Amino acid sequence: MGYARSKNLTTYDVLIIGSMIEREVQVPKERKLVAAVIYNRLHGGMPLQIDATIRYATGNFTKPISPSELQVNSPYNTYTNSGLPQGPIGNPGLASIQAAAHPAQVPYLYYEVKPNTCGEHTFATTDAQFNRAKAAYDRARAANGGNAPTPARCAG
Repeated sequence: MGYARSKNLTTYDVLIIGSMIEREVQVPKERKLVAAVIYNRLHGGMPLQIDATIRYATGNFTKPISPSELQVNSPYNTYTNSGLPQGPIGNPGLASIQAAAHPAQVPYLYYEVKPNTCGEHTFATTDAQFNRAKAAYDRARAANGGNAPTPARCAG
């Protein structure tokens, strides 16, 4: 917990971060990278913009998030509220808690799901890099009839 404390975060804050990591990450090696994005955005005063918090706030766990859902009035909305949500959005596993307590030391500020992977992410340090990754994802989703561009082998 020493690293988290050095960033003025409590044990409870680490659990909140761990819960977001648990919901966002499908590829175990990416946990510490997503944790780094969260810490870097907090440090930079940026909104976290974690989709899993919107899904928690709205109960939409399967459909694409709508623009109106991004504006939902909730203390869990990390698009409209700065800082961490008021509490965990789920039960984090030990690996996610450990990642939250010891994030990677990388400059990433963004991540986006890589199309046609089993939840792997592209990480970015600039708006331009993120926008390219998001555009690739959006094109793949559109080509897949509006559904997530995830291979069938990833199901289950």
